[in-house]
Amino acid sequence: MTTAFEYESWLIETGDIVISKEVQSSAASLTPHERLIYCVWVADYGMRNAGDLETARELYPFFQSEACTLARKLSLQYTLDTFSLSENELCSQYFDRFEGVCNELKNA
Repeated sequence: MTTAFEYESWLIETGDIVISKEVQSSAASLTPHERLIYCVWVADYGMRNAGDLETARELYPFFQSEACTLARKLSLQYTLDTFSLSENELCSQYFDRFEGVCNELKNA
């Protein structure tokens, strides 16, 4: 069973790969799965570093709506349900839902 810490490490490492690819090529070079990983990475960055999603919105204003669009496209229902929450609900439930979102992303 994967722990929250292992998922956090996975997201940081995978997010770094996605960000590097975007810098080397362009945002258009990212697959929908990679773009969704980036959106989740942005949310995670805000929640872990500031305790809310304001920092995430400053980094990428459309992370939540794009996460919904991409999760729907990729048929990742738990991730879609999570990012469809209101901002306040997402903030309050983020850490409870984190492992489920990462599990779905990792296995997609």
